[in-house]
Amino acid sequence: MSSPSYFSIFGVFAIAFLFFSSPVLSKDEEDNLLQGLNSYRQAQNLPPLAKNAKADCIAEEIADDNKDQPCAVTTAKSNVVPSRPSQITKFMDYAEKCKVDINTTTDAIVMPVCVPKLVQTLLLANYTHSQYAKYLNDSRFVGAGVGSEDDWMVVVLTTGASGGSFEGSGTESLMASVWGCVALALLGLMIGNFVRL
Repeated sequence: MSSPSYFSIFGVFAIAFLFFSSPVLSKDEEDNLLQGLNSYRQAQNLPPLAKNAKADCIAEEIADDNKDQPCAVTTAKSNVVPSRPSQITKFMDYAEKCKVDINTTTDAIVMPVCVPKLVQTLLLANYTHSQYAKYLNDSRFVGAGVGSEDDWMVVVLTTGASGGSFEGSGTESLMASVWGCVALALLGLMIGNFVRL
């Protein structure tokens, strides 16, 4: 009787492992690239890029949309072209999905590359030995978001200024304020009831 439940638990864990194993590898590649970019910046006497969660979200969305584009077109260093968020056709959709205020993205830089099988040394070279190096060497950029999908890797550089910080949208902070007030009111009611007892 206990045998079937043991096997069903094992089956759940096996399925979870298979389901979640691929994104973990992808995140490792992204983390390794960010570490490599930070080592490069350190060699240039620049501070490391801090991980920016909202820029991560945007980078993931861009990489996901690029995954079906052929890699051969963009792997040559001469074809590597950075862009401002305003130059990306679906950027408004990405910003809405990632809850980013579009006004906080104007100074950011989006740097996509395509490298078959995301070979780490080639990825790093495509960033540090191309037109992208100019931006990596710029001390205005203090944060980064990294996303990957298939053979595509996207780095989004953010600044510390309001025009490139990738702050949350106004509705997000408004909702946080509303929920904060609701939580405080409930806490007050609970304390009031407790004191009366």
